[in-house]
Amino acid sequence: MPFLIETFDKPDRHALRLEVRQDHLDYLNANVNILLACGAKLSDDGKTASGGIYLVDLDNREEAERFIEADPFHQAALFTEVKIVRWRQAYLNRKNTL
Repeated sequence: MPFLIETFDKPDRHALRLEVRQDHLDYLNANVNILLACGAKLSDDGKTASGGIYLVDLDNREEAERFIEADPFHQAALFTEVKIVRWRQAYLNRKNTL
């Protein structure tokens, strides 16, 4: 069952994000089997990230919580807030999946 995880970075933590980024990417690569999509939320000029969106295919909310808590960004205390909601996939890759 898909979940949407939205993260919000603490203010003025761009340097921390860059410092931990490779560990974060390694973590995502190690968990690619559950990722439907993910990526950073960017400023309008595309230069600064302020959080992220993860669409994950997991069995329940507890697994989604464990997934994001194990992310190196979370472990580095980058996030000020994390929201997890169930998500119904209707379109993926510009195709209706219902």
